[in-house]
Amino acid sequence: MIGIIGAMEEEVAHLVKLCEEREEIVQGPYHFYKGRLSGKDVVLVRAGVGKCNAAACTQALIDRFQPSYLFNTGIAGAISPEVHIFDLVISRDALQYDVDVTSFDYPLGKVPGDKKLGYDADARLLELAVEVNQEINPEHNSFIGRVVTGDRFVSSHETKEYLKKTFDAACCEMEGAAIAQIATKNGVPFVIFRFISDEANNEAVYEEFEAKAIEKTVNFMLEFLRRV
Repeated sequence: MIGIIGAMEEEVAHLVKLCEEREEIVQGPYHFYKGRLSGKDVVLVRAGVGKCNAAACTQALIDRFQPSYLFNTGIAGAISPEVHIFDLVISRDALQYDVDVTSFDYPLGKVPGDKKLGYDADARLLELAVEVNQEINPEHNSFIGRVVTGDRFVSSHETKEYLKKTFDAACCEMEGAAIAQIATKNGVPFVIFRFISDEANNEAVYEEFEAKAIEKTVNFMLEFLRRV
């Protein structure tokens, strides 16, 4: 069983419609959809926006379905100057940039009690993701890099520069590292996939490119699942 978590209704709804043998399971606030997608057994769910929503949903999915893998799909703002709109960022690792316990000598972004700074994605799947995206989106680039997560929508040049300089981030968003943290604590391999919808600057064009980025997310996931 592969767990797929999205933050937004639009991206999850597209995948749910394509599921065969679909079954809806309601648990608390979550609507899980079990079925077969691209020949794989999957469970899909919308987590909602933000770290708390993402973490709670991830634990609920793991407790109920015991997935072999967790994939987090969605869109993000570019941080690295090499990353542009509609490019794909595949998580090498993920961390929470708004965790600050430096007063107790922890590195910025490190959660006390965790073994290291950030959470490592399943390295076995990273190159496969690059290969798939190069085939279906040859006009755009793929990057394996760091995904940074915080409870804010980044739209200023100053914050973008800070995240690049401090964390060497490829992109920023609002759920990935929380999902990665819970997956890691439960020993479930994960990968975060983020298509870029804006460049996290003062000319943020999130709404303009959101629909196209979601379309790319859906097409990528369908092909990636076929290869896993």
